[in-house]
Amino acid sequence: MLKARIVTALLLLAALLGALFFLPNPGWVALCALICAAAAWEWGGLSGWRDGTRLAYAAALGALCFVLSPSLENFREYGPFAAPTWISWFAVAFWLGVVPFWLKYKWPLRAWNAALTGGVVLLPPALVFVSLRSFGPMTVLMAAAPVWVADIAAYFSGRAFGRKKLAPTISPGKTWAGAFGALAGVTLYCGAVFVDWPSLSGNERPSVPMMAVALVAMSLLLTVFSIVGDLFESLLKRQAGVKDSGRLLPGHGGVLDRIDSLTSTLPLLWSTLPLFALFPGRLPA
Repeated sequence: MLKARIVTALLLLAALLGALFFLPNPGWVALCALICAAAAWEWGGLSGWRDGTRLAYAAALGALCFVLSPSLENFREYGPFAAPTWISWFAVAFWLGVVPFWLKYKWPLRAWNAALTGGVVLLPPALVFVSLRSFGPMTVLMAAAPVWVADIAAYFSGRAFGRKKLAPTISPGKTWAGAFGALAGVTLYCGAVFVDWPSLSGNERPSVPMMAVALVAMSLLLTVFSIVGDLFESLLKRQAGVKDSGRLLPGHGGVLDRIDSLTSTLPLLWSTLPLFALFPGRLPA
């Protein structure tokens, strides 16, 4: 299982890097729309829909991603109020104001809320992923890296030291050791980003430690959001009686299993990017 997981992860990383650096913008938009559609298909499976309904829902979300993306793609010059507000903030409000209660009371997906909830969970991060590329491939990688680091650190620290369960009624495999390992890993990642900030951003490193504190605080917040996103999908899978959302990715399950943490973190990241206007320089391009 571990070997298949590593091989699949390396292949996915290679495919992502190739798409990031070589696909033209329309191709990148189409890829993000395809990923959104694939995740929507799996979401329909967790919701208990028939294949026809799942296919229609996947096509609808993929089409929405493709249609809405061009209006987001041009945010190259960044300022405090340039981000598309309603898309990211609506999703952040959902993750902050609804999901904690969803996890506490373990609400099931119903016919009346599954389509709307899936749209809030899947469409905003897909649009953010499209938009981030307008700042350059490195920005996309830097946005996703804290989640990947957290996932890897949590996996290995949980296997090595995991004893006390984080949320046993939702995801028995997750432990507090894994959560703290994820936080430690992301803190180290933030330190590396700060040390190498001049080469990443093309600007001098700020003379005050505020930038380092902001990077660490932001990434730790993203890590907490990533854990919440992971737990949310775990709850839905548990309620649906399945181990993975799909079987497309050996060792990883489905597409939704791979992007569950990004669904919660990317909208938060896009909403808080204006804070970087407080520091010297621009986002890396």
